[in-house]
Amino acid sequence: MLQAFRKKTITSIACASILVGIAAVNEPVTAQSSTFDSRTARDTSIGVATVLLGDLYTQVQQRNQRSAAARSLAQAAQARVSQATRPPDPQLQLGFMNYSLPSLRPMDKIGMVQLQLMQMLPLGGKLALAGRAAGAVASATAERAKDVALDARSQAAMSFYDLYTTDQSLGVARETIRLLHDIGSIAEAMYRVGDGRQTDVLRANVEIAKMAEDTLRMQAMRQSMTARLNALLDRQLEAGFGTPLLPRFPDSIPLRSWLDSVAFGERPIVRAGLDEVRAAEASEKLARKEIIPDLTLGAQYGQQRGDMGGTDRMGSLMFGVSLPVFARERQFKMREEAAAMKQMTQADLAAMRAETRGKIGEAYAALTRARSLARLYRTTVLPQAEATVESALAAYRVGTVDFMTLLDDRMIVNKYQQELYALEADQGKAWADLEMLTGRALIDSNSISSEVSASAATTRGAK
Repeated sequence: MLQAFRKKTITSIACASILVGIAAVNEPVTAQSSTFDSRTARDTSIGVATVLLGDLYTQVQQRNQRSAAARSLAQAAQARVSQATRPPDPQLQLGFMNYSLPSLRPMDKIGMVQLQLMQMLPLGGKLALAGRAAGAVASATAERAKDVALDARSQAAMSFYDLYTTDQSLGVARETIRLLHDIGSIAEAMYRVGDGRQTDVLRANVEIAKMAEDTLRMQAMRQSMTARLNALLDRQLEAGFGTPLLPRFPDSIPLRSWLDSVAFGERPIVRAGLDEVRAAEASEKLARKEIIPDLTLGAQYGQQRGDMGGTDRMGSLMFGVSLPVFARERQFKMREEAAAMKQMTQADLAAMRAETRGKIGEAYAALTRARSLARLYRTTVLPQAEATVESALAAYRVGTVDFMTLLDDRMIVNKYQQELYALEADQGKAWADLEMLTGRALIDSNSISSEVSASAATTRGAK
């Protein structure tokens, strides 16, 4: 009687744990099914909305507000170029000279109305140099806007691959719970006939509960990643996000020297540094010419009442120059300032190149490591681990292997599968870093990995 009660209790606990685990695993599927936008794909073999990396890039380009602000700043800088190449506006003055007070009548012989036009003209090619400096600054600002867009693109890719790892781990958890349920059923059946132990059934239930706990943790991580992507896309916090599809990575990695050369020539932040150096050089030349006086031209027209009742008209031409009487405190200091700014921009450019070279090295090493390990896991580690599980399961059924060995082998496979997905995401992150550093697309973001296609085909065949 007591034994039957224990069996009934164990069975109830197992069913409850399995239902909780399965419900926790399947819960995010409906949340993930929210459409991303009109371009979101749908994998009918899985029944969950999916998202391509290329579609995400398009949305980031269109909706990211930091990128929009940077583009507006670049437009403002471009609008200042033409302003720098024009002299100051002329001054037109109208004067009423020598009027008596308080009657405000022109005094005899000396009262007149005067019209004067003055124009200051910078000499020594100052306007051309100012235009060159402003044009270089505008070009640098435009390149920095491109860098902001690339940075937003890279952030989106990092969240995309993190979300991919989480979703794949949720799939592993779902499959593991199913397998643990099968193992638990075998253990329970063996216990009923007296060939198994009660601890085996309880341990299976404990592992199912642990997987349910991991699922809840991954769901919270997914919500955090979705919130991060919604912030990049300027969408509502409640907006859902489909399951990311891993893009197809290139079969080979470009040479490190080629990546360095492309980055030095095409990375927007490096190009911005070159433009800033050109702007500083033009500003330095302009500062040296500030000592040259500026020319002021003027034309004056006046009229007054003549002795015979007519109107006497007069004209004058004026020429003037600015006098650099404070040259030591002004013009010479401007030279020192411009020289220091030039040195700063040159140092910044050297630092950008060094930083780019170092980051390319880091991304290159991360990509090489992830590719090699993923290949090893896919071709050797996982097949051997799965074969070990199959062998242990067969041995457990005939009583030659204990339950703990079978369970540990199953959880090791689960761990290796999750590590493989993390390695695939690491590859994507490394490619995204290299794209940001080189300013060039290195993978087809609208493609789908062959592993993903094979998995979908397998799922479709199983159904």
